[in-house]
Amino acid sequence: MITGTARRFVPVAAAVLLTVAAALALPQTALAHVSLVPREDLPLPEWLFIYGALIIVVVSFVGLLLGWHRTRFEDIESRPAGERVSRLVLNPVTEVLAGLIGVALTVLVVYAGLEGTEAAARNFTGVFIPVTFALGTVVLSVLFGDVFRAFNPWRAIARVVSGGLALIAGQRLPAPLPYPNWLGRWPAVAGLLGYLFLELVWGQTGFGLVALSPRDIAIATLVYSAITFTGMGLFGIEKWIDRGETFSQYFGMFASLSPLEARDGVLRLRKPLSGATKWALPAGSLALVLVAIGGTTFDGAQEGVLKDGIESLFQTFQDWGWSPTAALRTANSIFLVVSMAAVAAIFWVGILGMRIVERKRGALELGRLFAHAFIPIALAYLVAHYFSYFYLLQQAQFGYLLSDPLGTGTTDLFGTLDNGIDLSSISAGLVQWVQFGAIVTGHVVALALGHDRALKIWGNTRDAAWSQVWMLVMMMFFSVLGLYLLSQANA
Repeated sequence: MITGTARRFVPVAAAVLLTVAAALALPQTALAHVSLVPREDLPLPEWLFIYGALIIVVVSFVGLLLGWHRTRFEDIESRPAGERVSRLVLNPVTEVLAGLIGVALTVLVVYAGLEGTEAAARNFTGVFIPVTFALGTVVLSVLFGDVFRAFNPWRAIARVVSGGLALIAGQRLPAPLPYPNWLGRWPAVAGLLGYLFLELVWGQTGFGLVALSPRDIAIATLVYSAITFTGMGLFGIEKWIDRGETFSQYFGMFASLSPLEARDGVLRLRKPLSGATKWALPAGSLALVLVAIGGTTFDGAQEGVLKDGIESLFQTFQDWGWSPTAALRTANSIFLVVSMAAVAAIFWVGILGMRIVERKRGALELGRLFAHAFIPIALAYLVAHYFSYFYLLQQAQFGYLLSDPLGTGTTDLFGTLDNGIDLSSISAGLVQWVQFGAIVTGHVVALALGHDRALKIWGNTRDAAWSQVWMLVMMMFFSVLGLYLLSQANA
C-alpha cells in the first residue's frame, strides 16, 4: 500500500519523466544550430541554455511540491505605506502635474507624427510609442504599480471636461449607460489586438523589417482618443478606465505583480505577486494575457521560424495579382492569428489536463482561475525579446530625439542632436544572459503562482500536485518556445 508521503513523490516522478521525454524529443540537429548570439560571444554552450532552462523549471516544480504546502499569495491584504508617503505621492498637485505631462506627451506624439519626418528612427513619435511608452511603462508598472493611471492623458482630459460640465449643470452628470458585467475587459482585448496589428502587421515594410510610420501612429492616436472618449461618455470615466481602456488594462495587468498599489487615495504595500491573484476576475482577462503572449510570440517568430511561411504565402497572394503591400499585410495577419492560436492551444491543453484532478470544474472556469499565473510569462517574453532593443533606442529617445523631436535636423533644444546609439555599450553575452534569465524566472514564478492557486482550490498537496504536473507541461512548452524563437531571431 502506498503511504501518504510516498504519494507526494508520484507527481514528482511524473515531472521528472516528462522532463526526460522533452529533452529526448528536442532534435539534436536543431540544438546544434541554436545560437542566441554570435558563437564567439557565447558564455556557455548553446545546448546548455535549452536543457538548463528545462532543468531549472522542473527542479523548481519539484521544490514547490515538496516544500510548499500552504498558500502564500492568496487572500493577502495590503497595508498602508504610511501617511507621509501617501501624501507625498498621492495629492492633487502631483495628480495634476502627472496628467499635464501625459497630455503634453500625447500632443507631442500627434504633432511630431503629423509634421515631422517619416523616418521612424528620427521622429520622436516613431520611437516613443512602440518603445518608450509601450515597453517602458511595463517596467514602471512592475516596479511601482499602476503609474499609468496618473499619467493617462485621456483620463486627465475627460476629468477636466467633466468638471466643466458639472459647473455648468450645477451637478455631476451620471453616465448614460451602466457598464455590463459580461463585457468585462473585452474592449481592452480588442484594442490590444488593434495595437498589435498596427505595430506588427501594418508597419511591416519588408521581411523582418518593422517601422510603423510616425504619421500612422499619430492618426491611430487620434482615432483611439475618439474611441476612448466615447467609451467614457457612455459608461463613465473611471468605469471605462477600470475595464475598457486598453492601455490601462494592459499596464494594469503587469502592475498587479508590483508590491505597490494606490487604493482610495492611499498608497499601500502588498506582498509582490499577490495582487495578481485578484486581477483575472473580470471577463476577458484570460484573453488579454494570452493575446499579450501571442503578440510577442509572433514578433519573434516572424523574424525566424515563420519567415519562410510568410514569404511563401506572400508570393501566393502576389501570384493572384495582389499588390505587395496587401499581400504582405494579409500574410502577416494570418500568421499573427496562427501564433495566437498556438499559444492558446498550449494553454488549453494544460488546462484540460488539470481536469484529471476533478470533473466538477469546467475547462473555462479553470482557465480563468489560472489566468493570472501567465502574467509573469507575458513579462518574461517582453523582457527577453525586447531588452536590447529597448536599451539601445532609449539612447536615441533621450539623445537626439529629445533635442529634435520632429527629426528635421534644424533644432538642437538640449545640445544632444549629435548623440548617437552606441552599439558597443551592451555586450551580446549580457543580452543572452538577460534573455535566458527572463525566460527561466518568468516560468518559475508562473509555476509558483499556479501551485499557490491549486492549493487554494483543492486544499491538499496531492491534488494540487497532480493538477500542476500539467502546469509544468505548459511551462516547459512556453520556456522552450521562448528560447527557440530567440535563437531563430538571432541566428
